[in-house]
Amino acid sequence: MTKFDEATQAIRVDESTYDVCLDPGYSIGGPLNGGYLMAVILRAVVDASPHEHPVSTTTQFLRSPRPGPAKVVVEQVKAGRTAAFTRARLVQDDVAQLEALVTTATLTAVEPLYAEEPGVAMPAVDECVRLPDPRPESGMTLNAQMEMRFDPPTIGWLNGAPTGRPEARAYFRMAEPQDPDPYVLALAVDALPPVVFSAGLRGWAPTVDLTWHLRALPAPGWLTLLGGGRLIADGWFDEEVEVWDSAGRLVAQSRQLARVGRG
Repeated sequence: MTKFDEATQAIRVDESTYDVCLDPGYSIGGPLNGGYLMAVILRAVVDASPHEHPVSTTTQFLRSPRPGPAKVVVEQVKAGRTAAFTRARLVQDDVAQLEALVTTATLTAVEPLYAEEPGVAMPAVDECVRLPDPRPESGMTLNAQMEMRFDPPTIGWLNGAPTGRPEARAYFRMAEPQDPDPYVLALAVDALPPVVFSAGLRGWAPTVDLTWHLRALPAPGWLTLLGGGRLIADGWFDEEVEVWDSAGRLVAQSRQLARVGRG
C-alpha cells in the first residue's frame, strides 16, 4: 500500500458507512485538495459497487472539511449488469461536506473505435519546469505528494508575465512511485493551479462543482494534464482538464465551476 492508498483508504463499517481519515498532506494552504477528497469518496463507492471503476463522478463541494476522522455514506440508487449509480456524502461532525453522484462500470483494455489526438503539443518532460517549493508556513503540503513539470509559458504568472488566457499544462505523477489508477486520476484532474492564474488572477479559487469521466485505464508512467477555460465572468470561471497517459491515450476528462480567487 502506497502513502496515497493509505491516505484515501475507506474502512467499511456497515453496508452504507465507511470510516475515513482525511490526510493533512493534501492541503492547499489550509483547505484539502478537491481531487484528493473525491478519491476518498470513490474508494468507498467502488467497494460498495458490483463494478470495478468509477466512470463518471459529479461532486458538489458544500464545505471545506478539515484533516482528521470523517465518514463516507453511500446509497445505491440502481445497479445493473453494465453500470451502477450511487449517491455518496462525505460527512464530518454529522455535517455533509461533499455530495457526489457516481456511476461505476467495469472497463476493459479494448482499442478505441475513434480517438482524437491532443489539441496541444507538449514539450518533452526535461524541457518543462517545476514550481518553486512552497514556504513551510504556507501550508501547501499537496506539492510534496506529487511531481509536476509545467509547460513554461503557462506558469509565466509566477514572474508577472501571465499569458492572458486561462490555461495550465503539465506532466504529472505521484512523488512516491505508483502506477496511475482511477484514484490517482481523481487527484490529477484537480492538480493543476487554477487556470485563471494564467489569465492574471490570483488567490484561492474554491471549486463549487466538478464532474470528471474515466475514459480508459491509464498506462504506467507520466500523465499529461491539459487545462483550459472558456469564460471568466461575474466572479466565476470554468476549468476543463484532459488527462493523457504515457501511451498517448485520453484517460480522463473533467470540467469544474469555481469562484475567482480571493485572498
